[in-house]
Amino acid sequence: MAGLLDIILGYDCNLACTYCTITEAMRARALSAQAVAQELERGRAHGFDAVSMTGGEPTIRPDLLPLVRRATRLGYERVKVQSNGLVLGVGENAARLVDAGVTCVHISVHTHEPAAYEAMVRREGTYAHMQRAFERLATLDVELGADVILEADTLARLPAAVDWLAARGVPSVDLWFVSLTDANASRPQSMPSMSEAVPFIAEARVRAEGHGMRMRSLHIPPCILGEHADLAFNPALDRVRVVSPDAVFDLADSAITPRQHVPACEGCGHRPRCGGLRPDYIDRFGDVEVARARGVEPSVRGRSRLPVL
Repeated sequence: MAGLLDIILGYDCNLACTYCTITEAMRARALSAQAVAQELERGRAHGFDAVSMTGGEPTIRPDLLPLVRRATRLGYERVKVQSNGLVLGVGENAARLVDAGVTCVHISVHTHEPAAYEAMVRREGTYAHMQRAFERLATLDVELGADVILEADTLARLPAAVDWLAARGVPSVDLWFVSLTDANASRPQSMPSMSEAVPFIAEARVRAEGHGMRMRSLHIPPCILGEHADLAFNPALDRVRVVSPDAVFDLADSAITPRQHVPACEGCGHRPRCGGLRPDYIDRFGDVEVARARGVEPSVRGRSRLPVL
C-alpha cells in the first residue's frame, strides 16, 4: 500500500520567521540519524513508497545526503526535501542533493520582495541565497515547487509573487494558510480571515494559469474558496505518516491539518474530501464563513467577530 512518510528531521533552523510555530525549546529537539534510518526501514516494510524530509530546516543537517542515499537504496520512488533554500543557493549544494537521489524540492518563499522577505525571516543577506536556490534547481532534473505562506502581511503581494516564481521557472505553487499554534499563538494579527484571502487567491490563480503553473490551496475549505473550490488540496486524504522528534502520527491528526467540522458542514457535498477547519482558526473567527457559504446561521463566534451577511 503506497503512501508518504513525512519525516521532520529536527526543529532547528537557520532562520527565525515571524510566523513560525517552532519555539526556542523545540529547536533543540531532533531525530538521530539512527532513528531516521529505522523509520525509513519501517516505512518501506509498511509499504510507503515516498518520503519527505522536512524541519525546521533539513539542509543544515550534515547527515542529510547520507539519509537521502539511504532512502534511495531502500527503494523509495519519490524523495522530497522541503527547505528555505538558503543552503541550496550556495555553491553546488543543490546539485549534490539531486545527485544523492532527491526527486522533488519545495522551497518556502515567505514573500518575494527582498526587504519584506528579510524582515519576515529576521536575517539580513538571505534573500539572494533563496533566489539563487530557485535558479540552480530550475536547471536540474528535479521536480520543483514553491510553498507560499498566506498571512496578513503577504496577501496583497501574492499575485506578484506568482509572477516572480514563474519568471524563475517554478511550475507549481502551494499556498499555506498561517497557523496560530505554539510559537505563533501570541500573534493572532498574523492570521487574516479566509474570506479576506480569497480575492488574492483568485487573482493569483489568474496569474498562475497564465504562466501554465499549477496552484493548490491548503487549509481553506472548498466552501469558502467558492468558485475556486477546485484549488483545495487536502493531503491528509492520502496515506501520510508523520515522524517527528516527539511522536509518530497520521497527518490527519496534525495541529496544522483542518480536522474539525462544524454544524454548517452537515450535508455539504465537499465534506468527503474536506477536513473542515483548524481549531486555531475556529478560536479566532468561528464558523461564520462556513455558515455563510452554506446559507445557515453560525454556531460558533470566534474572538475576532466577522459580520454575518
